[in-house]
Amino acid sequence: MSLFKKLFNKSKDKESPKEERSKYLPEVPLPTDEKFTYNFRKNGGKFLYCENYDELDEAFDNILLENDWYEKEVFCTNENLKSKFNTYNLEFGNNVQAAFFFSQCESLVADVGAILISSNQIKEKKLKELPDNFVIFATTSQLVDTIGEGLRKIKNTNRNNIPSNITTIKNFESKKENDFMTYGSSSKNLYLLLLEDL
Repeated sequence: MSLFKKLFNKSKDKESPKEERSKYLPEVPLPTDEKFTYNFRKNGGKFLYCENYDELDEAFDNILLENDWYEKEVFCTNENLKSKFNTYNLEFGNNVQAAFFFSQCESLVADVGAILISSNQIKEKKLKELPDNFVIFATTSQLVDTIGEGLRKIKNTNRNNIPSNITTIKNFESKKENDFMTYGSSSKNLYLLLLEDL
């Protein structure tokens, strides 16, 4: 059972007590979905889990209401997203000064809680050139354990035309103190619409 089903379908049964483990034994690895959730939220990301398209529409509507993005310009290069969400009175275009960037992604990387994107989504733009607000649509089948696994997935699905400009987004809130690990990267206010498809 995935983490998302555990979170939203809490059973009334009491869990059996956990067995004592020696401190010298290696830690039991977390499932990919739990690891992604933990790391993504630790990085400051906000995600909305959706079991079906009705919940997806409601979650997207709530994001627009929360940020007052109705009737605003949206930077979106994906024709499928434009047609799926065309009823929201948004002005889809390629203006980087738009209210938010709306896109899909290549993979969701669990071990660092990051979003893997490429020129398929951002064309040849740099992250700092894009709007500060992102809304990313992804499915649970896009979860991978490592960046290397995500890169292999890109290579396997795009054998004839491997995309360029492959990068990860993993800073989702601005840090007040200077953190040398995030030097040079631009933080984004990111919402992840995660649709269950497994």
